[in-house]
Parts: sequence; C-alpha cells; structure tokens
Amino acid sequence: MQYIAEGIAFGLTLTILLGPIFIVLVQSSLESGSRAGLLAASGIWTSDIAIVALALGFIQNISPYIQSGGFVFWVGLTGGIVLIGVGMATFMKAPVISFDRKKFSKSGIFGYWLKGFMVNTINPFTFIFWLSTITAFVARRHLSQFEALLFTGSIIFTIMVTDSLKVFLAKLIRRRITPKLLSIINKIAGTALIVFGFILLLRSVVT
Repeated sequence: MQYIAEGIAFGLTLTILLGPIFIVLVQSSLESGSRAGLLAASGIWTSDIAIVALALGFIQNISPYIQSGGFVFWVGLTGGIVLIGVGMATFMKAPVISFDRKKFSKSGIFGYWLKGFMVNTINPFTFIFWLSTITAFVARRHLSQFEALLFTGSIIFTIMVTDSLKVFLAKLIRRRITPKLLSIINKIAGTALIVFGFILLLRSVVT
C-alpha cells in the first residue's frame, strides 16, 4: 500500500500542472469534443508507459553503477534542480488557452493521438521526471520488480484517471477558467513540484 499511496501522490501532483500537456487535453476537448481529448490523452499515456519501461530497463542494466552512489547523486541532483526550476516557473506562470471550436474529424484520429504522444515525448521534463523518480524511489530503495510496477503503475493510473476527468469536465470548467484561478492552480502545482524537487535532492545526498 505504501508504494501505491506514493504513486498516487506523485500522479496527483503531475495532474495539476498547467503545462503543455494540460493545454493539449483541454484545447482538444473544447475544440473538437471529448473523443478528441481522450485520443490526445491516450497518446500521452502511451508515451509515459514507453518512457517508464525504458527508464526501468535502463536503471536495471546499470544497477552496479547505481550501487556506488555516484549515479544516484548526480541524477537526483539534476532531477531535483529541474523539478525546483519547473516548480518556480509554474508558480509564476499563467498559461493562455484558446477555445476556438473545431469539428471532430474521424480522418484525423491518428493526429489527435500523435499530438498527445509528441507533446509528452519531446518534453524534456517528462524524461527527467521519470528517470529521477525511478532512480531515487525505485533503485535507491532496492524495490523488487513487483514493487516498482506498483509504484510507477499507480502514478500512470492516477494520471489516466485525472486526464480523463479533465477531458469530460472541460466544457464545465470553460466558463470558470479565469486568470485568477489559473494563478492559484499554478501556485499549488509549483509548490508541490518544488517540494518533490527538494525530496529528490535529499534522497540523492542521504543514504
């Protein structure tokens, strides 16, 4: 239960970020409907699953280097600094979302999926987050394969649930999205990222 709870906490932190992924979900839903939003979301989930699989395999293959402590230190240090930096930027930034309506196109189904997949994949934060998290919270604690799957699976499951909610609630929140609300959410998300960044920094220096 501990690993599931930790995974859910990480997933909830990521889900309140108002970055490019949030914008893709909300814009796709408002512009072309819930089907387009879910297709974009499925592309994001596919990207996350692929990156997690690669990160877990990478960490497993270099486990001898991880045990030396040097790898954990530098990955944790880099990841922590990046998370803190992204958190500070998120704290101060108010994203702009366009609500121009477009018709859902069946011929563009792959395009909706690809849009979500590419936005998530080319975002360097995605790779750094997963690599740093798996290094500090999986490899450093010597979790078994099952425990690692529980932890990372809980994060992804939480993201999938909350992303789906964003898609279906997009129309309801359209009129409620104000600069003040965006600012409040950004401050909450930014603070959470800064906290997790410091946690990664601490885990990288404390045995």
